[in-house]
Amino acid sequence: MMASPIAVPAQAQKQAEVLPKFSTPAKAAQVLETNVADRLPPPPITDKENLWVLDLSTGGRVTIWLRPDVAPKMVERVKTLTRQHFYDGLAFHRVIDGFMAQGGDPKGDGTGGSSLPNIPAEFNYLPHVRGSVAAARADDPNSANSQFYIVFQPRFALDKKYTVFGRVIDGMQYVDKIERGEPPANPSKIIHAYVAADNPPAFVPAPVAAPSLGAPVTLPGAAAKPLPARRPAPKATPAKKAATATK
Repeated sequence: MMASPIAVPAQAQKQAEVLPKFSTPAKAAQVLETNVADRLPPPPITDKENLWVLDLSTGGRVTIWLRPDVAPKMVERVKTLTRQHFYDGLAFHRVIDGFMAQGGDPKGDGTGGSSLPNIPAEFNYLPHVRGSVAAARADDPNSANSQFYIVFQPRFALDKKYTVFGRVIDGMQYVDKIERGEPPANPSKIIHAYVAADNPPAFVPAPVAAPSLGAPVTLPGAAAKPLPARRPAPKATPAKKAATATK
């Protein structure tokens, strides 16, 4: 069954909320009230064990702040699969402009997942704002596995229906460059995924393949004319004897 965000009402699809400007990434990602009782505190935004790093083929590195305080099972799954190199090379197979980019499927068609069991729903209070990262699933609320999506623009109609487990805090410009399509003609990919605590190397752009020049092209009227048949060389004529004076 397809693991993808269920279509939301048309009115919600047309929303175009603009986030206020924040002075720091931490403030942009801190989508919670600190005075709510019985709410676990989030990890520090500097906690490398909860920073998910995606090197994208779109040209840069994306850093996602993971939220084990609200979605511990999904966060643990993402970190486990990342350390198994599961996400390396996977494509964003479903990308809707103004909505979200979905990836994490080894089949590349929305029907795949990891060999690990599905994860029960961890719906929480985090909203679907720009840069939110959530678990994709099928109709069954407890069918999340490896797939995830990153939100381009707010989609509050999805709140508390999908497990939001993180937020982009750096590199959103590279998310914006992900190729659109269902599926895209030339899908963007995750080159490598890392947990920041594992000390990932510096970002290295994907090599650019040299364009193929194709078969040789002959311009009209420029076809090569066949060479004339080669004639055999003439035989050498024997030299005449010198005239001899007679008496």
